[in-house]
Amino acid sequence: MALYRKYRPSTFAEVVGQEHVTEPLSTALDSGRINHAYLFSGPRGCGKTSSARILARSLNCVKGPTSTPCGVCDSCVALAPGGPGSLDVTELDAASHNGVEDMRELRDRAFYAPAESRYRVFIIDEAHMITPQGFNALLKIVEEPPEHLIFIFATTEPEKLLATIRSRTHNYPFRLLTPPAMKGLLQSVIAGEGTPVEDEVYPLVVRAGGGSPRDSLSILDQLLAGAGPEGITYQRALALLGVTDTALIDRAVEALGVHDQAGLFGVVNDVIDAGYDPRRFAMDLLDRFRDLLVVRAAPDAFERGLVDAPAGQQEVLREQAEALGEATLTRCAALVNEGLLQMRGATAPRLLLEILCARMALPAAGMTVEALAQRVEALERGTGQGSTTGSAIVTSGNGEVRKRYQRPSERRREEAEQPTHEQPQPEDLPADEDDGSSVIAMAKQAREIMDRRRAQHRGAEVSKPAEAPAPSTGTTLGADNWGTFLDAVKAADLSAWIALRDAR
Repeated sequence: MALYRKYRPSTFAEVVGQEHVTEPLSTALDSGRINHAYLFSGPRGCGKTSSARILARSLNCVKGPTSTPCGVCDSCVALAPGGPGSLDVTELDAASHNGVEDMRELRDRAFYAPAESRYRVFIIDEAHMITPQGFNALLKIVEEPPEHLIFIFATTEPEKLLATIRSRTHNYPFRLLTPPAMKGLLQSVIAGEGTPVEDEVYPLVVRAGGGSPRDSLSILDQLLAGAGPEGITYQRALALLGVTDTALIDRAVEALGVHDQAGLFGVVNDVIDAGYDPRRFAMDLLDRFRDLLVVRAAPDAFERGLVDAPAGQQEVLREQAEALGEATLTRCAALVNEGLLQMRGATAPRLLLEILCARMALPAAGMTVEALAQRVEALERGTGQGSTTGSAIVTSGNGEVRKRYQRPSERRREEAEQPTHEQPQPEDLPADEDDGSSVIAMAKQAREIMDRRRAQHRGAEVSKPAEAPAPSTGTTLGADNWGTFLDAVKAADLSAWIALRDAR
């Protein structure tokens, strides 16, 4: 028997992770406040149908209605997990019986009194599959049912139910289980099976199950079926589930932390050689980035259950989160998420994975807000990454200021515009030029020259009162230092350099 059937709960107290549903229902049963229609909604495999059967069992127990069925009366035995069932409890699969004729037949049967129980209960699973005409056929009896009749609708998509039906029910939303609750459920099942399991296996099963108890128990059942004499080992679970080895994820994250592009591409090569799916590797890498972001934001993430990791892996995650930083983690997570969309149905997933790794390793290749934030973070950390790869202006060994990235046409034009006279060497310039005051004085002189020449070109005479001469800074703008001055202005303000060049 499958594990999810073998360990199906028989009372509300045995339902795991749905206390927000079981406690109000238990209170209503014990107080005798019974409604004629219930709506159980939530993701698949989280206990909706099992809870509906428990509710029917609690309603028809000889000591009921009660939240704790006795388990020994005929009704409790018939409705127990694995029991033969009861004539007064009908379970209908609306996925295959969803037409108006099916609903009319159900309506006609519902008027009959129960044969041997207190209530006649109809459990309608996958209720969202019923057609609008079928809902309309049920509407009147759901609105005003006989006293012995109770409807329980179970669905994963409650918004598809007819609004007039939803308004006549008590809605109880079910949720997926948290990782700690799921791990506790798996450990209790393993204790009942008596098979040894390594601690590193539980996070794999919890993550693969996605919070669904039924899916997680099905995965655990598969691992138990393939377990050897030593039990369920971590390597065996990796092979059966197709999950990427944690060591490869660690190597990829550490390579990003030290800007080791060669090491990152080496990890991609090892992933392909080991037979892992590139898209699955990207998904596992995205999960790791999520864990690192949570660890960085909440230092007590492991104690609070926000991140599920073995004890030996927790310190490694803390070190990786500290090495990468929030900006890097955020940008890499966004890039991996974008890359996963591109890999869907791709014919060359390895190529896309390598391109993704190149984009993660080169923050200077992008001009997005995330890339700029990562470069700023690198500068603050003192790695120097942002200053070497992100600078658009560099200075050559002879003091020449130029752009790092320049079109050939721009380079040829600038070479043709270079003055023919010999440029003065840095040691020939005045000693106080380094403080920038000489450049300011020369800029003032250049602006005066530019204004006079523009006035002459317009044929206008410039007449203004004489101004006091600017204080001397020890440097006079002349033909011998005009070229050096232009280079300095060009590095500081490109628009001013263009104006000076045209005025010259």
